[in-house]
Amino acid sequence: MATFRLVVRRLLSSTPLLFLVSALTFVLVSLVPGDPARTIVGQHATVEQYETVRRQLGLDEPLPVQYWHWLVRVFHGDLGTSLFSGEPVTSVLNNRLPVSLSLITAGTIVSGVLGVLLGLLSARRGGLLVKAVDVLALVGLAVPAFWFALVLIAVGAVRLRWFPVTGYVPLADDPVEWGRSLVLPVLSLSLSAVAIIAKQTRDSVLDTFGRDFIRVMQANGFSRRSILYRHVLRNAALPLVTVLGVVLVSLLAAAVFVETVFAMPGLGSLTQQATVQHDIPVIQGAVLYITILVVLVNLLVDLAYSRLDPRVRAA
Repeated sequence: MATFRLVVRRLLSSTPLLFLVSALTFVLVSLVPGDPARTIVGQHATVEQYETVRRQLGLDEPLPVQYWHWLVRVFHGDLGTSLFSGEPVTSVLNNRLPVSLSLITAGTIVSGVLGVLLGLLSARRGGLLVKAVDVLALVGLAVPAFWFALVLIAVGAVRLRWFPVTGYVPLADDPVEWGRSLVLPVLSLSLSAVAIIAKQTRDSVLDTFGRDFIRVMQANGFSRRSILYRHVLRNAALPLVTVLGVVLVSLLAAAVFVETVFAMPGLGSLTQQATVQHDIPVIQGAVLYITILVVLVNLLVDLAYSRLDPRVRAA
């Protein structure tokens, strides 16, 4: 029951965020240079043709009125239609969503597993491994994901020819090719995340080992392995869960560039294309989907916190 109340409370508190993000997106998109009506009719169209298209698209109305009409449609489950393709925005986004979810989910798993393992090893063994984790964290934060993606393409796809250069194969079509099409994008997406998680894991484990109750257990003869896996990891998991949530949100942002570099038909590349075309309904729908994903990530973090820390459940 407490978990259900937590979910309801978090979802209700996130509702104003959805309104705020959608309104800001509408305003910011309107400030981007470009006119979709002019793009559709071409540069040699007459004024009458241009005005007719603007009126059909609703672009002749004031910006607050356009936003209100969009908001009303959203409450009826309609995100509108693309200004260029004429397809329903919901269909376009749903076709692209599995690609982004595959990329982000795989990136999160790889980042979490490699980061935690590397952090545990550096915490247990110390020495050069600690310095290696610090260097990896510095490189991961300094190197942009799209630059690392280009390096991976040059080495893994062009020189070695182990993986495809670009594109995406659906899981239902060919599971093996689906995995191969994700390897390079996931690696490029995970570099900085692995570094951040590894450093946070190492620091959290070392901090927990320095607490009094751990010293008492060591004095009573408990093995270091038993203390690590039964007690230290549980206490170190709290800050690690927070970092994982932040990393997952950052992967959503980095996926825009990675999908563009690897020509993957996901939400990120769709948003970039729609921004260039000034396709407002598609941009609004894509941002709404991404915001909902961020809200769900924060909800999962809160649920993990309440599971790991009884004080959160009591609060």
